[in-house]
Amino acid sequence: MSYKAEYIWIDGTEPTAKLRSKTKILADGAELPVWGFDGSSTNQAEGHASDRVLQPVFSCPDPIRGGNHLLVLCEVLNIDMTPHESNMRALLRPVAERFAGQAPIFGIEQEYTFFDGDRPLGFPVGGFPAAQGGYYCGVGSDEIFGRDIVEKHLDHCLAAGLEISGINAEVMPGQWEFQVGPLSPLEVSDQLWIARWLLYRTAEDFNVSATLNPKPVKGDWNGAGAHTNFSTKAMREDYRAIISACEALGEGSKPLDHVKNYGAGIDERLTGLHETAPWNEFSYGVSDRGASVRIPWQVEKDGKGYIEDRRPNANVDPYVVTRLITDTCCTGLEKDGLV
Repeated sequence: MSYKAEYIWIDGTEPTAKLRSKTKILADGAELPVWGFDGSSTNQAEGHASDRVLQPVFSCPDPIRGGNHLLVLCEVLNIDMTPHESNMRALLRPVAERFAGQAPIFGIEQEYTFFDGDRPLGFPVGGFPAAQGGYYCGVGSDEIFGRDIVEKHLDHCLAAGLEISGINAEVMPGQWEFQVGPLSPLEVSDQLWIARWLLYRTAEDFNVSATLNPKPVKGDWNGAGAHTNFSTKAMREDYRAIISACEALGEGSKPLDHVKNYGAGIDERLTGLHETAPWNEFSYGVSDRGASVRIPWQVEKDGKGYIEDRRPNANVDPYVVTRLITDTCCTGLEKDGLV
């Protein structure tokens, strides 16, 4: 007997990386070996030296094939077994290890948009639907489009054992969200990439495409983000640590250092409109969805909890955003003597 292992990796496409995958047949009970691929076809090598290495780092049941088949997330390595320059997971690992004692955890809200050909699902041919308003968390075939795909994707994620915490329809027709976490930096990032792969693969069966474009429709429509919720042990116990983390995110060059790594096209989405703060300004506030960082009202009331960085784009690399937030906030908490 044998099983199918779907090796999944993140390529070197710029400015936004794509997911790639291929299938390896393994004998039952066999461990997942390193594998290889043609990096010249994934923007990760040149043709005269094209071999790149796939190093399995996370696996889970394959809910599409079922049985004992697996999905296998891999890091990309050079043939000398050093991390490839496109391997953002390798940069997160030492940061996660350094601050593990602060117990940082994340919950990431992944927004995305379904497209039917060249138009968002639910948009009439050659025109536009009614303005935003009734679509968010809506119900009914006149306002909700793609629920069958969303439900199938949710079932797939749960069957794979991913820590999916919820789903909801978003403010534009054909736009949805799922949430992953709370989990540690590496765990939430690994699982979000697998959930993204399952989203694309599930939509494929419905002849629909899913996009993480942060501004899929120009004009008076909300963009798509990946709002990133974050806390440490100190933040979950002391409101002073909440303020310290917010202040750290706004200190010096940090706001622009983060924003330039929060996903391509961020200036099109962070305009100061549609529940965003301007990309070149930093602010934080309680219950403020127009701020860069929101402190939920219950966190202020309870005097402890978490913060929500509302700036990351839907197309952000979770390995990058969790590294930046962990490093900045945990360093700030150390500096302020709150750990």
